[in-house]
Amino acid sequence: MNEGKRGVWSGSWVTERLGVELAGDESLPELLGLALRRNPKRAHLLVSNVLGKHVPQSPSVVYGHGVALGRRVRELLGSSASSAVVLGYAETATGLGHSVADGLAVAPYLHSTRRPVAGTATAGGFEESHSHATSHLLLPEDPALLAGGGPLVLVDDEFSTGNTVLNTVRDLHARYPRERYVVVALVDMRSGADAGRLESFSRSIGARIDLVTAASGTVRLPDGVLERGAALVAEQEGATGGASAAAGAPGLVARFPAPLQGAAAPAHREADGTTVPSGARGTARPATNGPQPTTALQGASDPAASEADAGADPVGARGTARSATNGPQPTTTVEGSAVTTGARAVTRVELGWPDRLPDGGRHGFTPAHRARLEHALPGMAARLAEALPDNPHRVLVLGFEELMYTPLRLAGELERAAAATDADIRFSTTTRSPVLAVDDPGYAIRTRLTFPAHDDPADGPGDRYAYNVAGAGFDAVVAVVDSAADTPALHAPDGLLSRLAEHTPHVLLAVVPSYVPAERPATMLPEPLRGPAFSSYAPEEVGWLLQDLSDVTLEAPTEEREEAIQSGGAHYAESLPVEYQPSEQYQRLFHTALDESADRLAHAVGVVTETVLAERSPRPVLVSLARAGTPVGILMRRWAQHRHQLELPHYAVSIVRGRGIDANALRWLAAHHDPRDVVFVDGWTGKGAITRELAQAIEEFEKAEGVTGFDPEIAVLADPGSCVRTYGTRDDYLIPSACLNSTVSGLISRTVLRADLVGPDDFHGAKFYRELAGADLSVAFLDAVSARFPQVADAACAQAKELLSADRTPTWEGWAAVERISEEYGIHDVNLVKPGVGETTRVLLRRVPWKVLARAGAGRDLDHVRLLAEQRGVPVEEVDELPYTCVGLIHPRYTRGATGVDGKAVTR
Repeated sequence: MNEGKRGVWSGSWVTERLGVELAGDESLPELLGLALRRNPKRAHLLVSNVLGKHVPQSPSVVYGHGVALGRRVRELLGSSASSAVVLGYAETATGLGHSVADGLAVAPYLHSTRRPVAGTATAGGFEESHSHATSHLLLPEDPALLAGGGPLVLVDDEFSTGNTVLNTVRDLHARYPRERYVVVALVDMRSGADAGRLESFSRSIGARIDLVTAASGTVRLPDGVLERGAALVAEQEGATGGASAAAGAPGLVARFPAPLQGAAAPAHREADGTTVPSGARGTARPATNGPQPTTALQGASDPAASEADAGADPVGARGTARSATNGPQPTTTVEGSAVTTGARAVTRVELGWPDRLPDGGRHGFTPAHRARLEHALPGMAARLAEALPDNPHRVLVLGFEELMYTPLRLAGELERAAAATDADIRFSTTTRSPVLAVDDPGYAIRTRLTFPAHDDPADGPGDRYAYNVAGAGFDAVVAVVDSAADTPALHAPDGLLSRLAEHTPHVLLAVVPSYVPAERPATMLPEPLRGPAFSSYAPEEVGWLLQDLSDVTLEAPTEEREEAIQSGGAHYAESLPVEYQPSEQYQRLFHTALDESADRLAHAVGVVTETVLAERSPRPVLVSLARAGTPVGILMRRWAQHRHQLELPHYAVSIVRGRGIDANALRWLAAHHDPRDVVFVDGWTGKGAITRELAQAIEEFEKAEGVTGFDPEIAVLADPGSCVRTYGTRDDYLIPSACLNSTVSGLISRTVLRADLVGPDDFHGAKFYRELAGADLSVAFLDAVSARFPQVADAACAQAKELLSADRTPTWEGWAAVERISEEYGIHDVNLVKPGVGETTRVLLRRVPWKVLARAGAGRDLDHVRLLAEQRGVPVEEVDELPYTCVGLIHPRYTRGATGVDGKAVTR
């Protein structure tokens, strides 16, 4: 597959040198070309001819492909289309995704972004595995946009491996589970193995995933293509003066794709207001100043175009372009009339953008927004047309990175208005993606303009690019940027506008106001819940930043929860395990363990509290992670009162693995206390998953809220995993509060986070099991440990002083051990390996255990573990050189028919 329907295929240069080939639908050469880039993950780049990113194309072609795909999705979804949400990927598919949403007509649209926006909370994020810039953020203005249960339509320009989609669905399904996803792309280029992986993933999460594309095929990659591609890129860069190409080849421009079948009629407007081409306009009509090989200036009949082309740089010669004769001039504002100040002037055009209309889908774009835009488009396009030179033959509307949709729609409106003239309107956008430019008709990227980033990107300064613009014979370029990008860097001598002015006689600038979500009105979060109305603790001991869900039935059988959690069909925080009711034998064991360990516990409480007071804050605000951290937080508060006569505030908040800490609880804390005084408290570390979760959640919260000062370092009673710096001990021993559930934690359940129960302005939830008051040991546990404070005070303070001068840098040896155990036992999922006495106890009480690994020679600290294991029929295997006293293994790949180590089905 080397030729399109006309002329040389724009991928033949790569195919001939590297053997990279496309196989599949006949339309692939019309849709795609090939180029090379310096990328260790993927050397080749599929260059779309109809996306409007790298190749200037008719806007009706670009928009028409997206709308057509959207209409196919609407037909596929039927009545459920009305509850769908469309999500596009930055940066290349922001315009395509928006066009797909227009095709659905009834769906709101959101695209991912790499631009953080202060004050906007992150609703999710994911990674793009093959991209040079990977981190995607989701920043909807309406937090409920992604929380609905309707279909989620994911739009990307190409579907190559499926990794990006898998990463997205995995992240969003954990937060907002739904029954159906639709993946939309211009081309599906997956291998058979990758296609099977998506199907398997779909089954594992219990959701349907459909795929809608314009064409499909595969990319054939010979052995060693990455190494050979890197060598070829280095060779080309060396031959043309270096990797930082400024303008690209002198004169030759990419040959634009031939029209698709039946594509000749002009665009028309549907009854619903959507502009759709009758087909895909392809090669432009030959303009008198059309692109010519400028080495000889053959046939160039337009002096201005020829002069500009003759001055373009060869590929790789960044910074050496001949400046325009009169250089870039200060911009001239135009309101309703075409005014220029010279052959190379930049003319600013005031569009008259509607007030509070989003500039795109970064924060969400609804059908109501679309209606406002459709109404305003003709007037804005007319202002652009008035500012263009008289009788232009070839005009490029150039969008800006993620800002694709608005420039595309403006270009489409210009094209519609110019249908009766000789003007050829094209559309493309700048990009952050570095691609090698080669002056050959069989190569998709013929020229490259390089200029500095001009929107103060979060990842720092860097180069940006505009492809196939230099030498393309455009007698006017309309640069469309948002106001965040209208910076001095844009207007600098080496900025985008100056680079454009070197290659076209007329540069226009249209600035769209960057949409900033309206500040949400300050939510009146409720005051903390306190005992005895909520929990059996005294009201001064702890305030719970939670909502009371006691009247909601949330408990599910352990086996059902485990199956749902491991299949991806539900998150563990969406339901509760049935509360374990200990036998008399087990309760005796608890009391014996408490009597024997109370001194050791009191000592550890003293060490960690003294460390906090010395290092973190003289008057810390204790914030325990409910619920295992809450008894420890109360004990630390009691120590400060006993030893220093301090009355420390103490609150309990929810943190959920995979979903982060309760942001509303953080907002409440920031409004009532100095975040620098907040110390997060937990009972113990296992492998350190919650430690990492908290650090990531705090970072995201501070970026979104603009609040700083929270320290994500957790203070724990025991740190057997060596995950933190602030601890009472690093020994792995029985903390009796781990033996029981709510009956040693103030009769409070685990925390709950479920979209139908917890709204965007709510605290996470929990239940108060008042009916278990007769079995409650919460206060008895606290009193037993506190009673030992006088005996251990001096020793605890002395050890704390020693620790303050010691190297307490976390080694994360626990995490390494968990990874090793996961592989040695064939589990291949660290989330199913729960290290330490406390975590093992939780496995036996709440999950479906597979086996327990016990360190050889472990003593009475494991009596309760052995008893629970015996009651549940779980084998205990002694292991030499285990870094923890014990490790609990959750049954891997649990289903109702899964078998245990004895080969029998697990039913208990």
